[in-house]
Order: sequence, then structure tokens, then C-alpha cells
Amino acid sequence: MTAAAESPPTLRPDAIGFGGALVIGLASTSPAYSLAAVIGPVVALVGVHAPGVLLASFVPMLLIATAFAALDRADPDCGTTFSWVTRAMGPWAGWIGGWAIAMTGVLVVGSLAEVGVRFTLLAAGLDGWESSTPVVLGLSVLLVLVMAALCVLGTELSVRVQNGLIVAQTAALAVFAVVALVRGVRGDSPFGALTPQWSWLDPFGSGGAALTGGLLLGVFAYWGWESAVNLTEETRGSAAVSGRAGVLSTVVLLLTYLGVAVAVVCFAGTGWLAENADEEEAVFALLSEQVLGGWDWVVLLAVATAAIASTQTTIIPASRTGLSMARRAALPARFGSISPRHRTPDVSTWWVAGVAVAWYLGVSAVSANALFDSITALSLLIALYYAMTGIACAVYFRQRLTRSLRDLLLLGVGPLVGAGMLVWLLVLSVRDLADPAHSYTGQAWLGLGPPLVIGVAIMAAGVVLMLVWRRRDARFWDERPQVSTDVDPR
Repeated sequence: MTAAAESPPTLRPDAIGFGGALVIGLASTSPAYSLAAVIGPVVALVGVHAPGVLLASFVPMLLIATAFAALDRADPDCGTTFSWVTRAMGPWAGWIGGWAIAMTGVLVVGSLAEVGVRFTLLAAGLDGWESSTPVVLGLSVLLVLVMAALCVLGTELSVRVQNGLIVAQTAALAVFAVVALVRGVRGDSPFGALTPQWSWLDPFGSGGAALTGGLLLGVFAYWGWESAVNLTEETRGSAAVSGRAGVLSTVVLLLTYLGVAVAVVCFAGTGWLAENADEEEAVFALLSEQVLGGWDWVVLLAVATAAIASTQTTIIPASRTGLSMARRAALPARFGSISPRHRTPDVSTWWVAGVAVAWYLGVSAVSANALFDSITALSLLIALYYAMTGIACAVYFRQRLTRSLRDLLLLGVGPLVGAGMLVWLLVLSVRDLADPAHSYTGQAWLGLGPPLVIGVAIMAAGVVLMLVWRRRDARFWDERPQVSTDVDPR
């Protein structure tokens, strides 16, 4: 047997190109679902300035995306934040960053699957099935397992599936936005249409407090684009390709969000959207019939395909983070298993799916509102690992910051400003979520709001697991922070 034959399998190199990475980045964000979930609450906070808040939310995302791109060029590792924070700031911070990424997938995959199932049933006219909790739960679990299987069967297959879903989602959103905008401008709306104004793009129009709440929602709307970078070891071309796909996906999302937000506010006005803010993603189900009449299934299909696509792509960063952590002995070796046939992280993928299903069923058994509270807790984890990545970029490239103004801005100032904005939002989020009135259950857990309790409990569990594993195998904790080499990260 040759040495090559004895080598353990690796992720399949050159499995996808720039376009495939871009599609994964967009699909992970689930544009139609994200818009449906945040447009009502954002309008309730800032009124006609909702497009401006989505524009302002883009700023920290772009700054952090440039940090991802720079770090990916220097260290193309599928573990992204875990690997980079470890390299720049040491193993303790790196482990926590990896845990935060993995747990975002666990928290949200089940709820994404449920949205996909519900909107598919509504689009098919199966309202009776949609109102049956056992049917929805069963189909949602089945969908998670199917999407996990697709992830294991190959990255190429995943991208082919995502290509179809993103086309369907984008086309449906475009039809909805164009019809809503045209009817709104003509005054053909039952809600009292508004004429679009450039002032709608001013995020400060409703004051600082409203802007803060809107930005928290906006960060959730953009979250997920970094899945493109998690595929860096499987992307054709230079080490910069997947990072550039991540940056471009944020720009595409911005244009999509601005277009749809302007169309929705123009057609529906602010009163109706604010009144139905508590409906979350169902706001599109309510609005689609008014906009498209008998063609409302188009919008229902957009939200369904978005949620289904994101169910699959959200598994990718969590599973590859687990793989990366196992390769460096930060987790048990079995999480580093790669399928010899499909060249994908099979064990970590099934673990993510299994824990996500258990979390979904367990929290759903408490109540639907508890499930929504667990999703709200995502804001804490998202802001944490994005901010850690921005800080890691400036720390790792610190010796390059004095070489040129461009390096100072792109590798230092920009990532730190983005991280600072996210830390600020994280602190405000903790403050707000501590109040039970900001939860869906409206009840206090340990005297605090359930989303904060869930977020803190998850991070505390991560610290405990980290300490337990370090006691069993301390090799990972022997790593020391590094500084950048001469590799040009641009």
C-alpha cells in the first residue's frame, strides 16, 4: 500500500467555483425569510426609514466581511473564526469562537425547516396540514435530515440544489417587489400607498434608540454570508476566491433588501406593517395576497425556498467548524471524520443535524414562543463571533498596519470599527433581552428574559465542555498566538 493510499481523506479540493461559493453565501442568509422576519419589526421601530436601517446594518457586515476575506487569504481553513481567532488571540478565545458558530446552527436549523415546511404547505393550498402541529414537526425533522444527507453526499450536489432554490427565491422576490412598487406608485393599494422618498434611506430619521433596535434586527437579516468562506478548502482558484464571494454576497444582499423594503413600505405603508410586526415571517403571507391576488403562492414559494435552502447551508459552517476543531485536537478526533467517498465531514454534519433536531423538538415541546426566544438568542452569538473575527484580523496583521494607508484601513481600522459596532450592539442586546417584556413568552426565567438565559446558558455550556476536553487532551491549548507572515491578504 502506498503512502498516498494510507493518507486520510480530505475535503474535496476544487469542488466548486466562485459562483457556487456566492450561491452558498446568499442561500445561507435566506433573503426572503430574513426580510419577512424583520421588515415588520423594523418598520414598527423606525417607520419609513426601514430601508435606511437596512443600509446602516450593512456597514458592520461589510467591514467584517473584509476581515474574513483577509484572514481567509492568510489562513484558508474551513473553521474560519475558530482557526483565525486561535491563530491571533490564542486557543481559549478560538475555542469559544468556534463554539459560538456551531451553536448558531443548532439554534436555528429546526426553525428554518419549520418555516420551509409551513410556507410550502401554504403555497400548495394544504392549510389543514399547516395547522397540524404533529404534521409540521414531523416534516420539519424530515427536512433537516434530508438536508444533512445532501450535505454529506457532496458539496457539488449541495451547490446544484442551492442553484435551483436561489433562482426560485430571487425570481419570486423580484416579481413581488416590482408589482408592489408599481401598484404603490400608482396608488393602487388597499393600505394607502406612500411615494418613495430619498429620505427613507436616512437611518437616523427616527432617533438613536429606534436605530439601535433596528440595527439589531438588521444584523440578523445579513447573518449567514460567511458560509461561502467555510468552503474555502473546497473552492477552485486562489485562496482569496471564497473570501471575495463572502464580500460580494453582502453587497447583493444589500441591493435585494433595499429594493424589497422600499417596495413593501411603498405598497403597505407603515401602519399596517407596524400592526402586524408580531407576525414575524407571516407578514409576507398576509401581504402577498394583497399584492399578487391569486398569484400569492409566488411569495409563499419565495419564503419556502429561502428557508429550505438555509436549512441546508446553515449546517455547513457548523459542521466544518467541528471538523476544523477536531483536526487541531480541540474536539474528539471522530468529529474530524471525512467520508472517503463523498469527501465531506460526515460525522460532524450528522452531529449538527442530530443536536439541532433534539433542540428543536425539545424547545417546541415547551412552547412555540420558547422556540422564537431561542432564535432571538442568536443575536448574542452572531455579534460575538463576528466581533471576535474583526478583532482577530487587526491583531493578526498588526505588523502590517504601518506599511500603507490601505493596510491600515482594510486590516486594522475597518475590522475594528465593525467589531466595535457589533460589541456595542451586543451590550445593548444583553440589556434589552434581560427584560422579560422583550421575549415572546413574556415570562421571566431566573428573573431574566428567556433569550438572554438561553444565550448565556449556551456559552456557559461551551466553557464547561472546553474545560472538560482540555482536561482529557490539552494538545490544542499548547498553541500560541501568531503574527502575520508576508502573505498579502488582499
